[in-house]
Amino acid sequence: MQLFPNPGKKLIIEANGAKYARYPVKTKLITEEDKNPALLVKKYLEGILEEGDTVFISEKIIAIIQKRDYPIDKIKPTKIAKILSKFVQKRPGGIGLAMPQTMQLAIEEAGLCRILIAALASLLTKPLGIKGVFYIVAGDQARAVDGPTPNTIPPYNNYAIKGPLKPNRVAENIAREIEAPVAIVDVNDWGARILGTSQSFKINKNILLKALRDNPLGQDSESTPIGILRQLKD
Repeated sequence: MQLFPNPGKKLIIEANGAKYARYPVKTKLITEEDKNPALLVKKYLEGILEEGDTVFISEKIIAIIQKRDYPIDKIKPTKIAKILSKFVQKRPGGIGLAMPQTMQLAIEEAGLCRILIAALASLLTKPLGIKGVFYIVAGDQARAVDGPTPNTIPPYNNYAIKGPLKPNRVAENIAREIEAPVAIVDVNDWGARILGTSQSFKINKNILLKALRDNPLGQDSESTPIGILRQLKD
């Protein structure tokens, strides 16, 4: 198990007056061939989990296993996707929906009507200095679409990825296999979101979000899509 943080990240963080270690777990390159997320996670965590640990997993690897990853050159954006992408502000550290291909995936996920409403809402609120309205109105399905970044591990530096399907069910299946709480998370250098959690093993979402606020899994080629959150005893 990797007992040190990713470059530029701290191992320990404080949340709600307690200290937590965030252990990033290094894996091989995850592909569509890794058909069972529960067995995959169990393999990498076997023998290192302790009672009270919470496991958090990047939504990207779940989406990849579900075959929701698409080579950029295979995505054929419509004219409306090309137009709308021009009006979306790039997110820090990522392209978001500010490219025709990712906008096309967002339209497929959320529906054209909702995307058009989101674009209109963004247009109306931008003069007021309000940011992020497009993603709020477009919803979680559109927001979960990830575009390519140059520092991502190949070949995924040339892929766009939709959000995972049924993340609550996936988290529950993994939790039952490893007998520990599990969260599927979308974490990056500008925020963290919990997409799905196990139900039979409860999670304190407030603490988890605070513990992930600095993105301990890293943003580039760290190859650590799984993490363990462990409260430290005095």
